[in-house]
Amino acid sequence: MVRKGILVLFVALLAASLASCTPPSENSGDSGGGGGAAPTGGSSGASSGGEPIKFGVYGDLTGDTATFGQSMKKGVDLAAEELNQKPPLGRTVEIRMEDDGGKSEQAVSVVTKLLTEGKVHAVIGEVASTNSLAAAPQCQKEKIPMVTPASTNPQVTEVGDYIFRICFIDPFQGSVMAKFAVNSLKKKTAGILYDQKSDYSKGLAQFFKATFTQLGGQVVAEATYSKGDTDFNAQLNAIKGHNPGVLFVPGYYTEVGTIARQARDQGIAAPLLGGDGWDSPKLFEGAGDKLEGCYFSNHYSSESKDERVVKFIDAFKKKYSGEVPDAMAALSYDTTMILADAIQRAGGTDAAKLREALAGTKEFKGVTGAITIDDKRNATKPAVVLRIEGQAFKYVETVVP
Repeated sequence: MVRKGILVLFVALLAASLASCTPPSENSGDSGGGGGAAPTGGSSGASSGGEPIKFGVYGDLTGDTATFGQSMKKGVDLAAEELNQKPPLGRTVEIRMEDDGGKSEQAVSVVTKLLTEGKVHAVIGEVASTNSLAAAPQCQKEKIPMVTPASTNPQVTEVGDYIFRICFIDPFQGSVMAKFAVNSLKKKTAGILYDQKSDYSKGLAQFFKATFTQLGGQVVAEATYSKGDTDFNAQLNAIKGHNPGVLFVPGYYTEVGTIARQARDQGIAAPLLGGDGWDSPKLFEGAGDKLEGCYFSNHYSSESKDERVVKFIDAFKKKYSGEVPDAMAALSYDTTMILADAIQRAGGTDAAKLREALAGTKEFKGVTGAITIDDKRNATKPAVVLRIEGQAFKYVETVVP
């Protein structure tokens, strides 16, 4: 009996040893079945517990436009948290955030770090067009998809075929405000005051002027300033002499508030108009109540009753102590969700396949609207016009492309 027992034990051990040497199935690894699903479904990919999906994010967390980067981070983090409740392709999403301080040269440095050290599968950022233009060539060189949530200057996606955006572009945004000035406000003359060092501001000024004049309006005065300026009285005094019906100020919130206060002190009563760069809770720190009755274009309205918007705002307020998300947070949330959806459809994180999936995005139902990526890797989507009342942004109208 003892010898028989030893023989049985030997046979069992031999079988176990042979089983451990069996080659893996052809379906194991990244090509295997997935555990979870991205928002709109798609191909199966890595098995549950596979390599994490790494998104690199860069933006201004500590510089002059820090509310942009902080809002972007909040939107991305909320999206990642929701995705990880049911991970795309069964792979958890990891966010690697880098602060560029709002400086172009630092944007290049941190994106290079994300690509070479972080080995990220995709890059999200920046908000400021100038910083996106600086860093995008790094992503194009390494052939890693970069998706900017909010850089509206047309040149950003012209860097190369791996660069995308999910916001509308300046020709559309500029024309929206020009049409609003002529058709809704019934104004025939305009002054323009823009930041000569900002690609975003220069682009918006150019496209506003083109559409305004095409519609029969006249730009009676133009002046410039530079980021960081605090005294705009000379420019405003020159503009005042032409008595424009509206004053278009396509800058960032960091200067717009001060411009508004000094304009009113100069006696300029015309409504100020602007773009999405106004969207920040700090806009009123420089302006006080001097922006009352002014207007700007934006990507969404927090007053929307759309089910997706309501759900997003509720989740954001729950996560961030009652804070109402601005457009930068909403755009960044949508960007993260679109990337996850594209990875799902691509069946993994292969950069070339992910690029193709992003380019094929059609009618993605986002918080900021239905998003379709066109042949120039820009988003086709609507804009909203908001009116400033007190310290709130009130919905006025939606403008479709």
